[in-house]
Amino acid sequence: MTDAVAPPPPGELAGQVRRAVIWRSGSQIVAQTVAWSSTFLVIRLLDPSDYGLFAMTQVILVLLNLLNGYGLASALVRAKEVDDREVRQVMGLLMLLNGALAVAQFAAAPLIAAYYRQPMVADLLRVQCLLYFATPFIALPQALLSRGMDFRRPAQVRLVSALAGAITALACAYAGWGVWTLVAAPMVMFWCEAAGMSWAAGGIVRPLFRFDGAGEHVRYGGTMMLVQFFWFLQSQADVFIAGRVLDPHHLGLYTTALLLTQMLATKFVPPLNEVAFAAYARMGGERDAMGASFVRTARVILLVVCPAYAGLAVTARPLVSVVLGAKWIEAAAVVPILALAMPLLTLQVLFAPATNALGRPGVALRASIAGGLVLPIAFLVGIHWGVIGLSWAWVGGMVLLLAATATLSLPAIGVGPGRLLRAVAPGVLAAAAMAAIVVAMDRALPPLGDLARLAALVAVGAGSYLALLAIGAPRALGDARALIRGR
Repeated sequence: MTDAVAPPPPGELAGQVRRAVIWRSGSQIVAQTVAWSSTFLVIRLLDPSDYGLFAMTQVILVLLNLLNGYGLASALVRAKEVDDREVRQVMGLLMLLNGALAVAQFAAAPLIAAYYRQPMVADLLRVQCLLYFATPFIALPQALLSRGMDFRRPAQVRLVSALAGAITALACAYAGWGVWTLVAAPMVMFWCEAAGMSWAAGGIVRPLFRFDGAGEHVRYGGTMMLVQFFWFLQSQADVFIAGRVLDPHHLGLYTTALLLTQMLATKFVPPLNEVAFAAYARMGGERDAMGASFVRTARVILLVVCPAYAGLAVTARPLVSVVLGAKWIEAAAVVPILALAMPLLTLQVLFAPATNALGRPGVALRASIAGGLVLPIAFLVGIHWGVIGLSWAWVGGMVLLLAATATLSLPAIGVGPGRLLRAVAPGVLAAAAMAAIVVAMDRALPPLGDLARLAALVAVGAGSYLALLAIGAPRALGDARALIRGR
């Protein structure tokens, strides 16, 4: 059996993309709302040191997950024709790779614990080895469903998995499991998603361990692994460096502040990129159409992201107090600095789906290499000033990385830098003006409780931002409305 995908007519593709965005991003919003609600309740129950210990294990999990074979599965999405043998070969590769990763992590756990000088890290890592065995049953079904632009059933699976993870997290936290709460919840969520994705894709694929003829998928997947490796360097080097310098309490404060500020950039944008990659791949390499779609995507996402991060920066203290609780109030000094870097990160990660869909993964690889050099150096310098210095390293490093990524990617996509700047300017400028209004209002308000102050500032910020867009950039606001309405 051969599955061939031809580029659909533009109108049909637009409808598919809109439905995909609604299911993928809409379900992500609901799933993340469930997950965040439980996360913030759990944060109130656990200590910063629990999150510090967990962050130490996450560096290793992220590093080894670079080799888990998601790039091999992604190769199936962009291929014009895929037969049953190729699908079974990918499943075989995924099972071998992830089994080897589980063994490697189990064996290396004592060495990693010795590096951090935290013996408990070894026990956490050994249990987390079970996560790898779920990966093949998530990655391959997800790729097959994305290939057919079916994001409805995966969305339903993620919602159920998020709910299962949230219930587990709350139950374990209230039972006094401490840091083990942070291990148990993702374990339940991963295995629920593995079962659900396999069901959504029509059943478990029988693996094939003969890999002749799979060279193209392996080469593409290998390039994606290199891209992900350098992404690891730029996204995890801060915790790897800080984990040996800071105690678990201060590392927990930093990583929780980073979690709070990276919510949009790491939770909502990747699902949109997943849809974008599938849609770009269906365009058949038409650079003009892809360039126009890329610019429109960047404009709409920055219209949402910029005010969110600007608002986060100017309401950090009451927000941390209300959402995380009084024992996390030290994180309020870190949040505004990190919030400055996140719009840059959001824009930077939008480039890779377009260049990858054009069959030029080397562009994203070079951008990732730049990030793997720039940000670790910035973190090595910044850690001399503790958590605050580490946060400012994000800002300086992301300025340089975004410039490098745009320089490498825009010529391949066929978009000039001026065109991109004009597209994102409304969101950036309106968000900056909104932040100034909120700061002025914060100073003018009488003494209030943190919840009342936060509610007042959010209302002022949202109203002023929409008013500024309506006055200064009505076309951008109209385009966003038209996109939402499907026109």
